[in-house]
Amino acid sequence: MKNNVKLARVSLSLTQEQLATRVAATRQTIGLIEKGEYNPSLQLCIAIAKELNKTLDELFWEVENK
Repeated sequence: MKNNVKLARVSLSLTQEQLATRVAATRQTIGLIEKGEYNPSLQLCIAIAKELNKTLDELFWEVENK
C-alpha cells in the first residue's frame, strides 16, 4: 500500500518515535507503514491521520495492480 505518512510526519517535524507514542504503536510499526511493508488496522490509520491533521484519503490509497 502506498502512503504519504512519512511526508506528512516530516512536514510536522515529528520523529517516528514521537508519532508512534501519540498513536500507541511502536517506532518499528511506523517505519514499516511508511515503507509500505505493513498494512495497519483501520483504527491505527485513523489515529495516524488525526495526529498528522490529514484525511485518510490524503495519507493512504490503494495502488491497482496492472
